[in-house]
Amino acid sequence: TLAQARLKREQARQELAEGLNPNAVKREQAQERQAQQLTFKAVAERWYKGKAELAKKPWAPATAKKARLYLDNDLLPALGKKPIAEVTRLDLINLNEKIEKRGAFDVAGKVREWLNAIFDDAFDRGEISHNPAYRLKASAYAGGVVSKPNPNVGFAGLPKLLADVEATNSHRVTKIAIRLLALTAVRPAELRFAQWQEFDLEAATWHIPAERMKMSRPHVVPLSQQALKLIAELKALNPKGYLFVIRGSNPISENTINKSLWLAGYKGKQTGHGFRHLLSTELNERGYNSDWIEAQLAHSGENKIRAVYNHAEYLEQRRQMLQEWADAIDLAEQGANVMPLKRRA
Repeated sequence: TLAQARLKREQARQELAEGLNPNAVKREQAQERQAQQLTFKAVAERWYKGKAELAKKPWAPATAKKARLYLDNDLLPALGKKPIAEVTRLDLINLNEKIEKRGAFDVAGKVREWLNAIFDDAFDRGEISHNPAYRLKASAYAGGVVSKPNPNVGFAGLPKLLADVEATNSHRVTKIAIRLLALTAVRPAELRFAQWQEFDLEAATWHIPAERMKMSRPHVVPLSQQALKLIAELKALNPKGYLFVIRGSNPISENTINKSLWLAGYKGKQTGHGFRHLLSTELNERGYNSDWIEAQLAHSGENKIRAVYNHAEYLEQRRQMLQEWADAIDLAEQGANVMPLKRRA
């Protein structure tokens, strides 16, 4: 009505007199109304889809699965129904403390990181005025907690571990998987989803595609003679599709390897991922070039451009290193004293 129009005019004049831009005020009011309708769940799901599906280099399947798990178990039950603009820093502090009270300190750290990313997404779109998760820290419940690497028995304990695994009633496919982790130090997820088209057995190389790698870059793994022998055994068991299949056509689950280690008596002493720490520690102590070891572990190097163009970095050096590593394991299993090898240039 005319009266309403005059009222709005007077409001605009008052805002100008106070140094405010009436159009900017309108935009802010519209954003506030939108934020009241936009839930934390909607923003979190949008962020997850962007990272796991829409990105040119989406998350590796293992990362996407972990994020999905944390969203469904921790973030969405606590915050999902709240309008994104009404989530307070205290809400996030309380959620963090709840997770840390149950002793899940690594989970809490990852949740803090992802909360910051989710709220940043909303802030960048103008849906909220600030990020309540910015620099969110661990609580007092995490005081004194030291992040421990995945446990491993060390080289001295490796022969007994392999013998104990062989003595379990685990499927042969699982036993081979554990031995190949010890020989190659790839990540368990990279191993479990291995398919036959990735292998060039004549060249004794395994080409892991970028989508299965943590750093989203393809990785070439040289295969020792011992590894090739195990792979030949797998070929007889599962000649098509995935290598590590026990029944049906799907690969073994992420818990299969650790469960076999637990059955062998190594719960809390060795994990599938722990073989990476074992190999890294031992080969560094034996004096191998650290660049070769880091390349074998597919860690992100300082020279990213070089890494993009040379994903087979140090292939022949790593081939010799892994063959000597496999030979050392054989000797240790036979009861021989394995002398440290000389530092290699």
